[in-house]
Amino acid sequence: MTAAILATALLCGLVLLEGAIGSAALIILGFALGIIFLKAEFGFTAAWRRFLVLGETGGLLASFLLISIAALVIVPVAALVPGYGGAIAPLGPSLIIGAFIFGVGMQLANACGSGTLYAMGGGSGRMIVGLASFIIGSVIGTAWLPPLLDLGGADPIIAANLLGPWAGLAVTLASLALAGFAAVKIAQARGASFRPTRTQIIAAVAIGVLSVALFLVARHPWSVTFAFAVWGAKIAQIFGIDFSTWAFWQWPGPAKALKDSLLTDTSSLTDFGMIFGAIAAAAWAAPFAKRAWPSGRSLLGAAIGGLLLGVGARLGFGCNIGAFVGGIASGSLHGWVWFGVALAGSAIGIRLRPFFDLPKV
Repeated sequence: MTAAILATALLCGLVLLEGAIGSAALIILGFALGIIFLKAEFGFTAAWRRFLVLGETGGLLASFLLISIAALVIVPVAALVPGYGGAIAPLGPSLIIGAFIFGVGMQLANACGSGTLYAMGGGSGRMIVGLASFIIGSVIGTAWLPPLLDLGGADPIIAANLLGPWAGLAVTLASLALAGFAAVKIAQARGASFRPTRTQIIAAVAIGVLSVALFLVARHPWSVTFAFAVWGAKIAQIFGIDFSTWAFWQWPGPAKALKDSLLTDTSSLTDFGMIFGAIAAAAWAAPFAKRAWPSGRSLLGAAIGGLLLGVGARLGFGCNIGAFVGGIASGSLHGWVWFGVALAGSAIGIRLRPFFDLPKV
């Protein structure tokens, strides 16, 4: 635990030397998120699986609560305050393909973007394999995204742009309430539990508040998986891979991230903090990394799932955090489309889990 805290302090010190107070704040916020995710075992993968297999909706409703809290600030601020923006994306083949692939991958890897970080930080050997594959898949996805975008699609549909900031917020919150009502009805029809646990509610509120803080500091919604593509590309460059002909890495944002230090990338800073926070929380609770090493088939599932997660996250404009939470909390229709398609992909992934020594629930 001490090592994780010292590493976090060192990282904060490095960015503070450059006068980047906001960057230090992102690291600390990521650290807090890592602790909360690990201690509460808050995640999307298991919650979706329990909904699809058993009809239980507690975890799903907790995620809707999280998104509602984030939306209260993100929708109006992104619309009214210059310099701030939401997580928006076009509707087209890339979104559909990416979300579906991601949904399959999250069930095989047994984690999503945030889940991979906090589980690895918590000492999961399986997630070491999963994260490595996730990074590789993210780089592959950067090659496939531009040609898929060239296939066309609809421009982003944003509630605040169509209706104004406050009506857009009302519609966003109403859509979450309607989705929650539908989930409860499904649970009742199947005779399953639909009430989130006390821990899930507390974690959802805490993560929602921290998501707002991240948005206010970074000026864009919380992003997890863009950093994986940057890490993978920087590593690939060391081995002589040239990205000068890759369209994705010529776009202004990715080009800047690839050129600059990781300490200037907001997604990377939050991810580093999250890993260190999870390490600290795991070390506080028990000796670190004392888990039995997974079976070969389980590791294979982590590797395949990680690749699918990486490719899917890039093609689908993010993961459960960047696309699902960030997209819906920004009032962007693509967040709901991503959720529906990724849920369908998860249904397929659940059927494949037994082949990799993973339970269906």
